[in-house]
Amino acid sequence: MRFDLITIFPEFFVGPLDHGILRRGRETGLVEVHVQDLRVFTKDRHRTVDDRPFGGGEGLVLKPEPLFEAVESLLGASVGEASKPGAAGFPPGAIGTQT
Repeated sequence: MRFDLITIFPEFFVGPLDHGILRRGRETGLVEVHVQDLRVFTKDRHRTVDDRPFGGGEGLVLKPEPLFEAVESLLGASVGEASKPGAAGFPPGAIGTQT
């Protein structure tokens, strides 16, 4: 089983992945974990991944461009063309609608 983690803090996962069940799974080859740095997929010199919320106010909003590029590089296809289940961490199940 392969897990790809996209994060702005890749160093954070060095410790937790080397302990417990995940460590044993990685050692036996049952689990494969790849940590991707989201900042690698930015285009500006400051490697900016966040933006201000629309309308102002508190909070943090991730820019869609680096996130889409990261997911597309992992899938090997455009997000709209991807047919792999579980892509981008979306759980399978019923589609939610607003009525």
